[in-house]
Amino acid sequence: MGSKPSTQSQPNSSPVTVTSQTGYAVKNEKMSNGAEKNRFRPDEDYPDLSKHNNHMAHSMTKEIYAKLRDVKTPGGFTLDQVIQTGVDNPGHPYIMTVGAVAGDEETYDVFADLLDPVIESRHNGFKKSDKHKTDLDSSKLKGGDESDWDSNYVLSSRVRTGRSVRGLSLPPKCTRSERRCVEKIVTEGLATLKGQFAGKYYPLSKMTDEEQEQLIADHFLFDKPISPLLLASGMARDWPDARGIWHNEAKNFLVWVNEEDHIRVISMEKGANMRGVFQRFCDGLKSVETAIKANGNEFMWNEHLGFVLTCPSNLGTGLRAGVHVKLPLLSKHDKFGQVLKNLRLQKRGTGGVDTASEGGIFDISNADRLGWSEVELVQIVVDGVRLLVNMEKKLEKGEGIDDMIPAPITKA
Repeated sequence: MGSKPSTQSQPNSSPVTVTSQTGYAVKNEKMSNGAEKNRFRPDEDYPDLSKHNNHMAHSMTKEIYAKLRDVKTPGGFTLDQVIQTGVDNPGHPYIMTVGAVAGDEETYDVFADLLDPVIESRHNGFKKSDKHKTDLDSSKLKGGDESDWDSNYVLSSRVRTGRSVRGLSLPPKCTRSERRCVEKIVTEGLATLKGQFAGKYYPLSKMTDEEQEQLIADHFLFDKPISPLLLASGMARDWPDARGIWHNEAKNFLVWVNEEDHIRVISMEKGANMRGVFQRFCDGLKSVETAIKANGNEFMWNEHLGFVLTCPSNLGTGLRAGVHVKLPLLSKHDKFGQVLKNLRLQKRGTGGVDTASEGGIFDISNADRLGWSEVELVQIVVDGVRLLVNMEKKLEKGEGIDDMIPAPITKA
């Protein structure tokens, strides 16, 4: 058995603890509040980011790390917890990941020296002095219904966002009691919804086999995360405790509870009717927020970042308007990537971010979240998908599309 660590005094030095196993000497220091300070220098603790390709790794410096390493939010979230997912996951084959998460609302203020440049990089130059705008007036949307889109190409439409309940830690940090509190607040609010938004909540830990099979058949069920990005952030802890799915009777308006965010709100339907999907999304989201406020709670929001969510990529609107669309010829064209970039759109496989396309069907959605309103982002998708389908039709006829390549969309 090894001997106990011994404390020795050395000339002109602070007391040190020497372990007999290693002989490594480190300072024992106390901060003014009585907590023990990290005994190793920040440069000794600095993560190896030499092979990393995410926004956090590009923004992190040794100076920032040294300044923030020993800092915590009022709730106790640390810098190393913020960046762990980016340290453990150097890159992604399809997208540039953020590489950082928030553990509570204060994370974005306390670790602003790192997260401000991450946000600016991820959100195309959105600066600390900029203000976000929110607009959930669906009547402003132009087009996006079956008179505008061709249902032979546009197969389904979906709009989702996230919301966080103020005063409670976010999924990377929350305790079991906080997670259960989120579930209670949200489900009590949802139980008061009426009309087209009346529905039922299905807790993952208590649903019957029949209910589970039906939710799988409806493609509503979310399972324990397997993505390394989420696992490294601590989002699968205590699974499936206090997680669940709520949907209305028509099964076109859903709320996921305690997945990646406190809640995910989703409106969707098959066919080419983004206008109807967005109207239901806006009306339902307003109803959910009203129900939450009726119990004395509110969502995290500020005029700079908009709605505050777990991943910095979802700040602002948190909105992703996705359309499953058939583009077998256009997707093989050498200008496809440039067209999407100019339209401020992104593509995924129909199975999600980690999947490839099948049969030339892609999930096309808005690339932006922050600095644009909800109406503006959905309008970008409506206009962009219309153009993509028209380009596909020209290619079917054997015609060129070079004259249809759009100029890059910029903010007004």
